[in-house]
Amino acid sequence: MTRPLDSLVIFIARVALSVLFLWSGAMKLLGYAGFVGYLHAKGVPFVQVGAPIAVAVEVLGGLALVLGVRIRALGLVMAVYTIVTAIFGHDFWNVTDAALQRDMVIHFWKNVAIAGGFLLLFVTGAGRISVDGARAPRLGLSG
Repeated sequence: MTRPLDSLVIFIARVALSVLFLWSGAMKLLGYAGFVGYLHAKGVPFVQVGAPIAVAVEVLGGLALVLGVRIRALGLVMAVYTIVTAIFGHDFWNVTDAALQRDMVIHFWKNVAIAGGFLLLFVTGAGRISVDGARAPRLGLSG
């Protein structure tokens, strides 16, 4: 059980994490052909399967974060997804231009930090301000 302030902070964290994924997913969807081309250029395997999965994870995952639906499981899924995108999308070890490599290093570790936030959601759950919180049984004093 979480205190009301804890639930508010968890809600703010969920919304903050969701903004990045909702925006990114929408941009991928709106520029889908360019996104697929980017994945091909990065050498990502199974692009025809991976591209729609990426869009779905970002858009549906972002919505689930805001609503607080199945947050513990979602936290694990999003943590893994964020690490996978760091490896394929921010592969600084393959970049020779020093300025671009520095940028990629920053983005790689940013993704690792975001994955850490998702792991915290896995541990804390969604809090009371969520669909998960509304479903949770309440301890009452009746009886």
